[in-house]
Amino acid sequence: MSRKIQTALISVYHKDGLEEILQELDLLHVKFISTGGTHDFITSLGYECETVEDVSGYPSILGGRVKTLHPKIFGGILYRRENESDKKQVKSYDIPSIDLVIVDLYPFEETVAAGGTEEEIIEKIDIGGISLIRGAAKNYKDVLIIASKEQYMPLLELLKENQGFSSLENRRQFATEAFKVSSGYDSAIFSYFDNENSSALRVSLNDAKQLRYGENPHQKGTFYGNFDEIFEQLHGKEISYNNLLDIDAAVSLISDFDETALAILKHNNACGMACRPTVKEAWEAALSADPVSAFGGIVVTNRTVNKEAAEAINSIFFEVLIAPSYDKDALEILFQKKNRIILVLRSTEKASQKLQYRSVLNGALVQDRNVSVQTVDDIQVVTEKTPTEEEIKDLLFANILVKHTKSNAIVLAKNKQLIASGTGQTSRVDALKQAIEKAKTFNFDLHGAVMASDAFFPFPDCVEIAHNAGITSVIQPGGSVRDSESVDFCNKNGLSMVTTGTRHFKH
Repeated sequence: MSRKIQTALISVYHKDGLEEILQELDLLHVKFISTGGTHDFITSLGYECETVEDVSGYPSILGGRVKTLHPKIFGGILYRRENESDKKQVKSYDIPSIDLVIVDLYPFEETVAAGGTEEEIIEKIDIGGISLIRGAAKNYKDVLIIASKEQYMPLLELLKENQGFSSLENRRQFATEAFKVSSGYDSAIFSYFDNENSSALRVSLNDAKQLRYGENPHQKGTFYGNFDEIFEQLHGKEISYNNLLDIDAAVSLISDFDETALAILKHNNACGMACRPTVKEAWEAALSADPVSAFGGIVVTNRTVNKEAAEAINSIFFEVLIAPSYDKDALEILFQKKNRIILVLRSTEKASQKLQYRSVLNGALVQDRNVSVQTVDDIQVVTEKTPTEEEIKDLLFANILVKHTKSNAIVLAKNKQLIASGTGQTSRVDALKQAIEKAKTFNFDLHGAVMASDAFFPFPDCVEIAHNAGITSVIQPGGSVRDSESVDFCNKNGLSMVTTGTRHFKH
């Protein structure tokens, strides 16, 4: 059923964008009721505006904590226009009919993020505003609710198109948005008070983007989050569900490297990676690890892509390229492929959430993101032989890679280049054998290479297999009751081994 707006209650924190709405409402002869600063803003523009205090008969009290909380205000919002009993009570108590409510809540999250004091944060918990939102949204059959500044423009468009009228469908849509706002607001407040105690899980994410499908065409897929806050897409087709999974893995991996690095990922695992003086050199070294798997993969680097690098990368088909910036002539080359996705990584910080969530059974698992990166100071030499300086560099390089590889995982590396990896195996021995076989396939000499394991060795079989393949140094977390067996084998056969004390399972 269609409803005409005759009276609007307006109480907002953000005034930007409000002037146009007021102008349009005034043209439609809508009466204004408002509070405090919003009332001053409206009257400063030359519009007549009744105060909430005039309507309720009560002043704003308790330092502004109580302004709109009054039966005459909420009665005007909540009364059912076609309910005879409600109509009689409204008339009896002289309650005005309020058809439009415009609210923009106190910036609670922003105040927390800015490091506000406890007192400042508490005072940014909106009471009247959130109550107005809930009341108006509950009575969407009769009332139109605008619950945030993000809805100012849709409201303006509605007013212009329908001359102050709204349909039941319109009001229900805005009510849905209103409950989205209120639920997110309450989730933020709960998270602040819970203070990482994890007593309950309340996650609020906006900006829903419907994807073509999920992991497979028969699955529905949706991304919740502000992609544009992290990336600028310069070129290419619509990003898919699987693209997003790989992009997340790629950014997480490259963020752990400070020197010039490039990685090629496939199905969330690196199939090629190298650190080199230039992006082109890093690309060539990364590609050589597995040029077969690289086809159709995700390429990521932490340096500007210049013309020389672009010419080299352009030689094969890939889905996505991610870099902090691109030279103009590089983009001219990369844009040659119509569907190729070219992304500028704006912020690694905003790309990395503090917590990771995974749905399981009838609930969810939540954990801290694994941000642990081992350095020279974190390793302990447990063998008689000490790794060389170059081996230590390779061990630390491989240890980062294994952290970002699906378990059970083994990574073989040499000269800061991924030689091969064994990923997602049910046995660590199988993971190692897979890596060795892959290295042989692409004609790598494993003599002098290093091995990284994401977890300890329960038996000495892996170090024995590695030794027979030519590997000279090993990095692993340690912690097995049988660590000594692996260490003893290394001592007897001239291998060096270091432990980190940090496991990097990635199930």
